[in-house]
Amino acid sequence: MKAMINQTLLCVMTKTRQTVLDTYLINETKSWRVAQSYCREHYTDLASVRNQTENEEIWKSATHSITGVVWIGLFNDSWTWSDQSNSSFRNWPSNQPFSQDWQQNCAAVSMTDQGLWRDVNCETKNPFICHENKLILINQNLAWREALRYCRVNHVDLVSVHSEEIQLWVKEVAQKASTEHVWLGLRHTCTLSLWFWLSGEFICYQNWAPGSRTGGEDCSSLERTGAVQSRGGQQWVSLPEDQKLNFICTTYED
Repeated sequence: MKAMINQTLLCVMTKTRQTVLDTYLINETKSWRVAQSYCREHYTDLASVRNQTENEEIWKSATHSITGVVWIGLFNDSWTWSDQSNSSFRNWPSNQPFSQDWQQNCAAVSMTDQGLWRDVNCETKNPFICHENKLILINQNLAWREALRYCRVNHVDLVSVHSEEIQLWVKEVAQKASTEHVWLGLRHTCTLSLWFWLSGEFICYQNWAPGSRTGGEDCSSLERTGAVQSRGGQQWVSLPEDQKLNFICTTYED
């Protein structure tokens, strides 16, 4: 109980902001399709927007645009995202999109409407925002320690999930896994009777599946380690470290 209280206090004192998604304003005017190709070649894709926090980041980037309209990755195939993400977040004004106009099939941020989105003819040439997702799913089945070694040799580390924003991107990546669960950089210490991230931070944001992390972890010879479900609710579970699973590496330094 004392360890849990101390951990709560540490969470209150050490709240940090971290993202696994970088956005880049490209101040060159291109059609939506050409912009998409550019982003896929140089970054990950045209920017997707998952929530209001990310929308504010996009708006900040777009304020430096050379024009009043900036492409994002939403297009009218039932209004889906270029990177195939499943975000339902939208920021249209009340009179848009003009879905009946087949020519205006691509979405852009409007600088004259305080960052609200606008449907625009896809052939119009505008600056655009690319994003780069710094999480990589490794479709190899490795034990937790082997996955950790792989990430540290080939990338940076196993992913630590400090916020709901990072969890959203972990869910997106994990659903492409070939195993039921996917390793995270999450580990339990029996000495202190608590869970922690490899990045050195305690667990402040939590997304445990029901029945996981009961407080009575098995402290046998095999340490307990954390994974995320690749399907369903995609919550965290506690598993023995010798299970062989896909895993998610990060390519960024904390």
